[in-house]
Amino acid sequence: MATVTQASQQTVCPNYVNGQWIPSRSTRNLERRNPADHQDLIGYAPLSSREEVREAIEAADHARAMWRDTPAPAKGKIILRAARLLEEQKDEVARLLTREEGKILSESLGEILRTVNIMEYSAGEARRLTGETMPSELANNFAYTLRQPLGVVGLITPWNFPVAVPVWKIAPALVCGNTVVWKPSELTPFTSRKVVEIFAAAGLPAGVLNMVHGRGEEVGDEVVGHPSVRAISFTGSCEVGGIIYAKAAQQMKKVQCEMGGKNPVVVLEDADLELAADNTVAGAFGSTGQRCTASSRVIVEESVADRFVKMLVERANKLKVGNGAEPGINVGPSVDEAQFKKVLEYIDIGKREGQLLCGGEQLKGAHDAGYFITPTIFDHVAPMARIAQEEIFGPVMAVIRVKGFEEAISVANNVRFGLTASIFTTDSNRVFQAAERLECGMVHVNSPTVGGEAHVPFGGIKATGIGERETGSTAIDFYTELKVVYVDYTGRKRESKIY
Repeated sequence: MATVTQASQQTVCPNYVNGQWIPSRSTRNLERRNPADHQDLIGYAPLSSREEVREAIEAADHARAMWRDTPAPAKGKIILRAARLLEEQKDEVARLLTREEGKILSESLGEILRTVNIMEYSAGEARRLTGETMPSELANNFAYTLRQPLGVVGLITPWNFPVAVPVWKIAPALVCGNTVVWKPSELTPFTSRKVVEIFAAAGLPAGVLNMVHGRGEEVGDEVVGHPSVRAISFTGSCEVGGIIYAKAAQQMKKVQCEMGGKNPVVVLEDADLELAADNTVAGAFGSTGQRCTASSRVIVEESVADRFVKMLVERANKLKVGNGAEPGINVGPSVDEAQFKKVLEYIDIGKREGQLLCGGEQLKGAHDAGYFITPTIFDHVAPMARIAQEEIFGPVMAVIRVKGFEEAISVANNVRFGLTASIFTTDSNRVFQAAERLECGMVHVNSPTVGGEAHVPFGGIKATGIGERETGSTAIDFYTELKVVYVDYTGRKRESKIY
C-alpha cells in the first residue's frame, strides 16, 4: 500500500460531511489496488487532516438536537429503506467488496445479506426503545426509566468486514438518536463510500452520518480525543484498542472495543469427524482466515488425532486459491502487502514450532499479481507456541494434541483472547460442561467458530472485548443512557425521608 502525493481528483475517494461529498484538502493519499490483481488500480484513499475531522464532528454536533428530537419510528423507517436499497444493490456491492478487500464473491454476498438482516433488526428496535415502570416505596409516586441518546459517537472500523461491521455500529447508533462520525479503514474506502451512499439515498438528514478517511494516528486519534464525541465504538487490534480505551477513559467517554481472537476448535474422540473436519476447514480458511472469529487452533484428542489431521489435510489441499471474483475459488488473497508479509513471517515461525503438513507457500506463476498463500496446517504444535498464541489473520491452522477433555478445556482457555470457541462431540454432558467452562463470549456446538445472527449479541471477553456487546438488543445498551424519573403527584411536601 503505497503513499502517494499526486492523484487525479476523480480517483480519490471523498469524505462525506454535513450531507456533502467533499474532496479532502490533503495532498497525501494511499493507493488501493485489487489484492488479487496488482494491475487493477481501484483508486486512492485520502489521508485527511485533523481539521477535516473537526469539521465533521462540528456537523454531527450541529445535527444532534434535530436528530434526537426525530421520533424513533421515523428513524427506523430510514434504516429500513437503507436495508431495501442495499438488498437491491447487493450484487454490485458484493463485487466491489471482493475487488477491494479480496474475499471470494460468495462470502461478500453473504456479508451483504447479513448486513441487510442487521439493518432490518435495528429498524425494528426503533419501536422497542422502551423503559420500565417500577413500584415506588412512597405512595402517590411514579418511578420509571427511559433511554436517551449519547450525542455524537465516533466509530472506527476494520477492513475485513467493511460493510457488516460499520453497519452494525451505524444502524443502532442512529436508531438510538445519536449522530455519527465514522473513520473507516483506509484499505476499503470505496466500499465504505457505498455504505454511506445507501444511507444518504434512504433519506438520512445532513450531518447525521459523516465519514472521514485517514490514518488512525491522525483521523482516529482526533475522533477519540475530541470533547464533543461522547462515545467510541472500535473494532480492530488489541494494541490500538488499548490505546483508544485509555485515552477515552481520561475524558470519561463510553467505550466499546472488539479486538482480536485466537479461537479454538475442540474435537473429542466421540465426535463426528467428518462433520468436524468440514467445519474446521471452513472456519479456518474461509475469508482467507482474515476474521477475528477464524478457527485458528484445533485441539484434538490424541486417540483420533492421526485420522482427523489426515482429513483436514485432504480437505485443505482441495481448496482452490485465486481471485475471489472468479467462479470455483475457495480462498482469496491477503488484503495487502503488509498482511501478506505478516502471514509469511508466521509460517516461517511455524516451521520451527510444529510440523508443516500442507500449504505455507506463496503462489507463483499466474498468481504473481496477487497476495496469495496456500492454506497451511501445522501439526504437533505446543500450546504456548507463538502460532498457537498470537493472532495471524491468515490461512494458517495450528493443531494441538491433548490426552482428554480436561486438558482440551485447559489448553483452549490458555490464551489472552476470548472471542469464540467450538466443540465437536456427541456427549451432551461434555457439551454443557464446555459451554460453561470455555472462556469466551460465544460457544458453538458441532459448528465452526465463525458466524453470528443479527439479533444475537456478538463479542468476547479477556483481551478480546471491552464494553457492551454489539448487535442484538445489547447494542441499544451501548448507544443510550438510562435515565430514571420520579414523579411525585401528591402536590405537597413529604414529611418522610428517603435515604
